[in-house]
Amino acid sequence: MSSALESASPVAEAEAAVDQRVTDLIRDAIIRGEYVPNQRLVEADLGDVFSASRATVRIALLQLAAEGLVERLPHRGSRVRAISLEEAIEILEVRIGVEGLCAAKTAASISDEDAEALGRLRSQLIESVAEGDLVEYARLNRYLDVRVRELSNHATASDVLARLHAQSVRHQFKLSSRPQRAKISVLEHAAIIDAVVARDPAAAEQAVRSHLLSVIDALRSLSTSEPGAPADS
Repeated sequence: MSSALESASPVAEAEAAVDQRVTDLIRDAIIRGEYVPNQRLVEADLGDVFSASRATVRIALLQLAAEGLVERLPHRGSRVRAISLEEAIEILEVRIGVEGLCAAKTAASISDEDAEALGRLRSQLIESVAEGDLVEYARLNRYLDVRVRELSNHATASDVLARLHAQSVRHQFKLSSRPQRAKISVLEHAAIIDAVVARDPAAAEQAVRSHLLSVIDALRSLSTSEPGAPADS
Protein backbone atom coordinates (compact mmCIF):
# COMPACT_ATOMS: atom_id res chain seq x y z
CA MET A 1 0.00 0.00 0.00
CA SER A 2 2.67 2.48 1.02
CA SER A 3 4.81 1.63 -2.01
CA ALA A 4 1.88 2.44 -4.30
CA LEU A 5 1.43 5.82 -2.63
CA GLU A 6 5.13 6.52 -2.85
CA SER A 7 5.19 5.71 -6.56
CA ALA A 8 2.19 8.00 -7.15
CA SER A 9 3.77 10.92 -5.33
CA PRO A 10 6.37 11.81 -8.00
CA VAL A 11 3.61 11.72 -10.63
CA ALA A 12 1.46 14.08 -8.59
CA GLU A 13 4.42 16.39 -8.07
CA ALA A 14 5.19 16.39 -11.80
CA GLU A 15 1.58 17.23 -12.64
CA ALA A 16 1.58 20.07 -10.11
CA ALA A 17 4.79 21.44 -11.64
CA VAL A 18 3.20 21.43 -15.11
CA ASP A 19 0.10 23.19 -13.76
CA GLN A 20 2.27 25.86 -12.13
CA ARG A 21 4.37 26.32 -15.29
CA VAL A 22 1.29 26.95 -17.43
CA THR A 23 -0.17 29.29 -14.81
CA ASP A 24 3.08 31.29 -14.73
CA LEU A 25 3.26 31.47 -18.54
CA ILE A 26 -0.31 32.72 -18.93
CA ARG A 27 0.16 35.20 -16.07
CA ASP A 28 3.31 36.62 -17.67
CA ALA A 29 1.57 36.89 -21.05
CA ILE A 30 -1.28 38.87 -19.49
CA ILE A 31 1.13 41.15 -17.63
CA ARG A 32 3.13 41.82 -20.82
CA GLY A 33 -0.06 42.72 -22.67
CA GLU A 34 -0.07 39.77 -25.05
CA TYR A 35 -3.66 39.21 -23.94
CA VAL A 36 -5.50 42.50 -23.58
CA PRO A 37 -8.26 43.47 -21.13
CA ASN A 38 -11.60 41.80 -21.87
CA GLN A 39 -10.01 39.40 -24.38
CA ARG A 40 -11.55 35.93 -24.34
CA LEU A 41 -9.23 33.18 -23.15
CA VAL A 42 -10.16 29.99 -24.99
CA GLU A 43 -8.91 26.86 -23.25
CA ALA A 44 -8.24 24.95 -26.47
CA ASP A 45 -6.26 27.84 -27.97
CA LEU A 46 -4.21 28.32 -24.80
CA GLY A 47 -3.53 24.60 -24.72
CA ASP A 48 -2.06 24.80 -28.23
CA VAL A 49 0.04 27.87 -27.40
CA PHE A 50 1.47 26.48 -24.16
CA SER A 51 1.49 22.77 -25.10
CA ALA A 52 -0.86 21.84 -22.28
CA SER A 53 -4.06 19.89 -21.84
CA ARG A 54 -7.38 21.69 -21.50
CA ALA A 55 -7.60 20.41 -17.91
CA THR A 56 -4.25 22.02 -17.09
CA VAL A 57 -5.29 25.29 -18.75
CA ARG A 58 -8.56 25.23 -16.81
CA ILE A 59 -6.66 24.88 -13.53
CA ALA A 60 -4.41 27.78 -14.54
CA LEU A 61 -7.37 30.03 -15.37
CA LEU A 62 -9.03 29.22 -12.05
CA GLN A 63 -5.82 30.19 -10.23
CA LEU A 64 -5.52 33.43 -12.20
CA ALA A 65 -9.18 34.20 -11.50
CA ALA A 66 -8.39 33.85 -7.77
CA GLU A 67 -5.52 36.32 -8.28
CA GLY A 68 -7.84 38.81 -9.97
CA LEU A 69 -6.22 38.69 -13.41
CA VAL A 70 -8.90 36.59 -15.11
CA GLU A 71 -12.67 36.86 -15.00
CA ARG A 72 -14.78 33.70 -15.24
CA LEU A 73 -18.02 34.19 -17.18
CA PRO A 74 -20.98 31.82 -16.52
CA HIS A 75 -21.37 29.50 -19.54
CA ARG A 76 -18.99 31.71 -21.56
CA GLY A 77 -15.52 30.72 -20.39
CA SER A 78 -12.88 33.22 -19.26
CA ARG A 79 -11.50 36.59 -20.27
CA VAL A 80 -8.73 38.92 -19.13
CA ARG A 81 -10.08 41.05 -16.32
CA ALA A 82 -10.05 44.76 -17.10
CA ILE A 83 -8.49 46.73 -14.23
CA SER A 84 -9.03 50.47 -14.50
CA LEU A 85 -6.34 53.00 -13.72
CA GLU A 86 -8.21 54.16 -10.62
CA GLU A 87 -8.51 50.60 -9.33
CA ALA A 88 -4.80 50.05 -9.98
CA ILE A 89 -4.04 53.20 -7.97
CA GLU A 90 -6.24 52.01 -5.10
CA ILE A 91 -4.36 48.71 -5.11
CA LEU A 92 -1.04 50.55 -4.99
CA GLU A 93 -2.27 52.61 -2.04
CA VAL A 94 -3.06 49.41 -0.15
CA ARG A 95 0.30 47.96 -1.15
CA ILE A 96 2.09 50.93 0.46
CA GLY A 97 1.18 49.71 3.91
CA VAL A 98 1.57 45.97 3.40
CA GLU A 99 4.71 46.14 1.26
CA GLY A 100 6.25 48.61 3.68
CA LEU A 101 5.56 46.17 6.51
CA CYS A 102 7.33 43.37 4.61
CA ALA A 103 10.34 45.55 3.88
CA ALA A 104 10.58 46.57 7.54
CA LYS A 105 10.30 42.94 8.70
CA THR A 106 12.98 41.91 6.22
CA ALA A 107 15.30 44.70 7.33
CA ALA A 108 14.90 43.63 10.95
CA SER A 109 15.85 40.00 10.39
CA ILE A 110 17.86 39.66 7.17
CA SER A 111 20.89 37.37 7.27
CA ASP A 112 24.34 38.33 6.00
CA GLU A 113 23.98 35.87 3.13
CA ASP A 114 20.62 37.28 2.01
CA ALA A 115 21.91 40.83 2.38
CA GLU A 116 24.80 40.01 0.04
CA ALA A 117 22.39 38.46 -2.46
CA LEU A 118 20.23 41.60 -2.43
CA GLY A 119 23.36 43.66 -2.98
CA ARG A 120 24.11 41.64 -6.11
CA LEU A 121 20.53 42.08 -7.25
CA ARG A 122 20.92 45.84 -6.81
CA SER A 123 23.89 45.81 -9.18
CA GLN A 124 21.97 43.73 -11.72
CA LEU A 125 19.02 46.12 -11.64
CA ILE A 126 21.24 49.13 -12.28
CA GLU A 127 23.17 47.33 -15.01
CA SER A 128 20.00 46.25 -16.85
CA VAL A 129 18.74 49.84 -17.01
CA ALA A 130 22.16 51.18 -18.04
CA GLU A 131 22.23 48.67 -20.90
CA GLY A 132 18.65 49.48 -21.91
CA ASP A 133 17.49 45.92 -21.26
CA LEU A 134 14.08 46.85 -19.89
CA VAL A 135 12.68 43.33 -20.23
CA GLU A 136 15.40 42.06 -17.90
CA TYR A 137 14.85 45.04 -15.61
CA ALA A 138 11.14 44.19 -15.32
CA ARG A 139 12.02 40.56 -14.53
CA LEU A 140 14.51 41.56 -11.83
CA ASN A 141 12.03 44.07 -10.45
CA ARG A 142 9.40 41.35 -10.02
CA TYR A 143 11.99 39.08 -8.41
CA LEU A 144 12.92 41.80 -5.90
CA ASP A 145 9.28 42.19 -4.90
CA VAL A 146 8.91 38.45 -4.39
CA ARG A 147 12.20 38.09 -2.52
CA VAL A 148 11.43 40.86 -0.02
CA ARG A 149 8.05 39.23 0.65
CA GLU A 150 9.70 35.85 1.21
CA LEU A 151 12.38 37.23 3.52
CA SER A 152 9.80 39.05 5.65
CA ASN A 153 8.53 35.68 6.91
CA HIS A 154 5.07 37.24 7.18
CA ALA A 155 2.77 34.71 5.53
CA THR A 156 -0.41 36.78 5.68
CA ALA A 157 1.19 39.91 4.22
CA SER A 158 2.92 37.84 1.54
CA ASP A 159 -0.35 36.25 0.46
CA VAL A 160 -2.14 39.60 0.29
CA LEU A 161 0.69 41.17 -1.69
CA ALA A 162 0.91 38.31 -4.17
CA ARG A 163 -2.72 38.90 -5.13
CA LEU A 164 -2.56 42.70 -5.13
CA HIS A 165 0.68 42.81 -7.07
CA ALA A 166 -0.63 40.58 -9.83
CA GLN A 167 -3.60 42.90 -10.34
CA SER A 168 -1.66 46.17 -10.60
CA VAL A 169 1.56 44.96 -12.20
CA ARG A 170 0.21 45.23 -15.76
CA HIS A 171 0.04 49.01 -15.35
CA GLN A 172 3.52 49.08 -13.79
CA PHE A 173 4.90 46.94 -16.60
CA LYS A 174 3.83 49.63 -19.05
CA LEU A 175 5.68 52.21 -16.98
CA SER A 176 8.83 50.11 -16.61
CA SER A 177 9.05 49.71 -20.39
CA ARG A 178 9.75 53.45 -20.68
CA PRO A 179 13.48 54.24 -20.44
CA GLN A 180 13.06 57.53 -18.57
CA ARG A 181 10.78 56.01 -15.95
CA ALA A 182 13.10 53.03 -15.52
CA LYS A 183 15.97 55.40 -14.73
CA ILE A 184 13.91 56.85 -11.89
CA SER A 185 12.44 53.64 -10.53
CA VAL A 186 15.76 51.79 -10.46
CA LEU A 187 17.11 54.38 -8.01
CA GLU A 188 13.99 53.93 -5.89
CA HIS A 189 14.49 50.17 -5.85
CA ALA A 190 18.15 50.66 -4.98
CA ALA A 191 17.08 52.82 -2.03
CA ILE A 192 14.78 50.04 -0.78
CA ILE A 193 17.60 47.51 -1.00
CA ASP A 194 20.05 49.88 0.71
CA ALA A 195 17.69 50.38 3.66
CA VAL A 196 16.99 46.65 3.99
CA VAL A 197 20.68 45.73 3.78
CA ALA A 198 21.47 48.45 6.35
CA ARG A 199 18.94 46.71 8.63
CA ASP A 200 16.96 49.93 9.06
CA PRO A 201 13.25 48.98 9.22
CA ALA A 202 11.97 52.56 9.34
CA ALA A 203 14.05 53.58 6.34
CA ALA A 204 13.00 50.46 4.43
CA GLU A 205 9.32 51.18 5.05
CA GLN A 206 9.76 54.82 3.99
CA ALA A 207 11.66 53.82 0.84
CA VAL A 208 8.79 51.54 -0.20
CA ARG A 209 6.28 54.29 0.50
CA SER A 210 8.25 56.81 -1.56
CA HIS A 211 8.59 54.38 -4.45
CA LEU A 212 4.91 53.43 -4.64
CA LEU A 213 3.76 57.04 -4.33
CA SER A 214 6.12 57.80 -7.21
CA VAL A 215 4.53 54.98 -9.23
CA ILE A 216 1.06 56.41 -8.53
CA ASP A 217 2.14 59.87 -9.70
CA ALA A 218 3.73 58.39 -12.83
CA LEU A 219 0.58 56.40 -13.67
CA ARG A 220 -1.57 59.50 -13.34
CA SER A 221 0.83 61.49 -15.52
CA LEU A 222 0.86 58.71 -18.10
CA SER A 223 -2.93 58.70 -18.20
CA THR A 224 -3.20 62.46 -18.75
CA SER A 225 -0.43 62.43 -21.38
CA GLU A 226 -2.28 59.77 -23.39
CA PRO A 227 -5.83 61.12 -23.70
CA GLY A 228 -6.74 58.58 -26.33
CA ALA A 229 -5.65 55.62 -24.27
CA PRO A 230 -8.25 53.18 -22.90
CA ALA A 231 -9.03 53.23 -19.18
CA ASP A 232 -7.04 50.07 -18.55
CA SER A 233 -3.81 51.28 -20.18
